[in-house]
Amino acid sequence: MTTPGNQELQVKEKQEVASTAEATRPGVVFTPDVDIFENENELILLADIPGVEAEALKIDLRDDTLTLSASVEPEDITGEEALLTEYQSGHYYRQFNLSEIIDQEKIEAQLTDGVLRLTLPKVAKATPRKITVQAG
Repeated sequence: MTTPGNQELQVKEKQEVASTAEATRPGVVFTPDVDIFENENELILLADIPGVEAEALKIDLRDDTLTLSASVEPEDITGEEALLTEYQSGHYYRQFNLSEIIDQEKIEAQLTDGVLRLTLPKVAKATPRKITVQAG
């Protein structure tokens, strides 16, 4: 049991996407885990997509919806007998609705060691200024 002052790291298994739509390709589809951080100028989204190569990752932005999709092919291990297999390969899929505060033209993506980092800059706010009143 954990107490508020003593949080233990809890392992979370990959979760398969529950969908009522028909699949168009074989294999399991996972929802990647994400962490989202915010600062004054941007949102940072970190998505866990182990085994994904940059060429297999698709990031689509359409109608204020950001879609992440990727595929991981199983390792081709010939001539060896599997004693234990815990790593699952398949497809990753997740969507996010973007608000009007995100400057969609300036979104950047970087993939490093199975972690996708999306930088979502905020729209520049109008800078405060004094308005001179003219008589007349």
